[in-house]
Parts: sequence; structure tokens; C-alpha cells
Amino acid sequence: MKLVLAIISNDDSSVVSSALTREGFTVTKLATTGGFLMAGNTTFIVGIDDDRVQQVIDVISKHSRKRSQMMPNSATYGAGMYTSFPVEVTVGGATVFVLSVERFEKV
Repeated sequence: MKLVLAIISNDDSSVVSSALTREGFTVTKLATTGGFLMAGNTTFIVGIDDDRVQQVIDVISKHSRKRSQMMPNSATYGAGMYTSFPVEVTVGGATVFVLSVERFEKV
């Protein structure tokens, strides 16, 4: 038995959730925030048999996409001079953790 934790951008959350449910996986969703941009994420928790882990990861990969986004950035030049210029950053995609489960009970 494995526990899959997948951190997904909020932009892809509903599509990933629907796809996992359509494939017959039981999914728990948590609203989370974090990372470099402190952007909203959704963390999915899926308890699954070992032989179906890759199937979960494949569904997540198919429906979570990376994209570029321009973000404002500030730089300081010398004595109190500030300038703001946009910086391109990559956002989205998924971060997936697969953990072994020693014991599982549904009560």
C-alpha cells in the first residue's frame, strides 16, 4: 500500500481531481499555499495499492502542466534607487511524493 501526495497548482486542480475520480481513485483534496510565489495549491492525497501508483502519477502528469508567467521583481541599485522589472518564472506542474504505508484501516 502506498500514499501518494501530489501538490498541484490551483489552475489545474479541478481537471486533475475529475480525471482521478473518473479513473476510479478515491482522492482527498487539501487547500495549501507555499513555494517561491506563495501561490495557492491543492494537495491531493491518494491511498493506493502498489501496482496502481504509476497509473495515478500518469493521470496527474497528463493533467498538470507547466507554464511561464511574468512576475514583478524589484532590484536595488545603490543609494536608495529602486527599479521594478518583470521576471519570467515557470509555474504549474506537479510535485509528487510516494510514501509506503505500514498500516491502513477504513473504519
